[in-house]
Amino acid sequence: MRSFAFEASPGRVVFGAGAIDHLPREVERLGASRALVLSTPQQAELASDLSIRLGERAVGIHPHAVMHVPVETARRAIEEAARLGADCVIAAGGGSTIGLAKAIALQSALPILAVPTTYAGSEMTPIYGLTEAGLKRTGKDARVLPKTVIYDPCLTLDLPLNMSITSGFNAIAHAAEALYAENANPITKLMAEEGIRAVAHGLPGVKANLRDLSSRSDCLYGAWLCGAVLGVSNMALHHKLCHVLGGTWNLPHAETHTVILPHVLAYNAAAAPDAMGRIERAMNTPNAVSAIFTLMQKLGAPTSLEEIGMQRADLARAASLVMELPYHNPTPVTYEGALALLDDAFMGLFTVPDRPKRQACID
Repeated sequence: MRSFAFEASPGRVVFGAGAIDHLPREVERLGASRALVLSTPQQAELASDLSIRLGERAVGIHPHAVMHVPVETARRAIEEAARLGADCVIAAGGGSTIGLAKAIALQSALPILAVPTTYAGSEMTPIYGLTEAGLKRTGKDARVLPKTVIYDPCLTLDLPLNMSITSGFNAIAHAAEALYAENANPITKLMAEEGIRAVAHGLPGVKANLRDLSSRSDCLYGAWLCGAVLGVSNMALHHKLCHVLGGTWNLPHAETHTVILPHVLAYNAAAAPDAMGRIERAMNTPNAVSAIFTLMQKLGAPTSLEEIGMQRADLARAASLVMELPYHNPTPVTYEGALALLDDAFMGLFTVPDRPKRQACID
């Protein structure tokens, strides 16, 4: 076994049906007494419920989170937290809300308590993103990693089917990229493989019955692992593409990750046989790329950039932006290669690559 270093991200996780009942206790554990509850406008009701649960420990609700964290939105939230004298922020919802909480923490160092209701996984990473003038800037900072995460699958029972499916593939994308990351190691590979297994196993049950608590629990557990492994892994072509498409064209986050996923896997398949082998083992399939695309079709996930709002005329600029400050990737990324990938993803065209032979043992 080759030498490696593994640094676990610190944080406390409370997992289980009804775990949200422990919210007041967990805020108290943080030493906080003036919590600002964040959400999107669509989840204002959840934010209100959490505020009621906290009683005097809540100082306000800020239901104004939006995708990709525009800097203007972040500034308003930072000002509101300061005006109210908040000593912690509670992020109730998905990646947009957690991203807004991270923007506040980056500026003020206030601790975050996250209550995820999707499978985005942002709650387990020290990665933040801010969008300004049509460009999304990302970075890593320990201050933005939530101190506590409460995973309650009961809070995901009303997550609409399309959001459940695309959010699940978003999680799988995090783990798949971690498998061939520049700093991948045996521990992160175990986490990624188990995360993919749990989400891929849970999603069909969610489609069959949106309120199936067992399937919801599998997906949330898998999302935890997928987010955690992303938090300690270097990103590659998949996330570069999605940051460009989301930040510059404001494409929906989870849908973009979903559409791009099989195309990037196909692009990297020959150069990352170990990663493909682990995905295949997790999904009990002979071909990782085919299995992902087939599952997308079976679950009714979007399969083309066109259907989620991209314009073909913008593909060339997107490929150019991908080449700016490129991330490490198993297969070298060229402008021509990125453009061809984007063109296939735009049309939803897909050719399953042959699987290269791999060693019998996976390290």
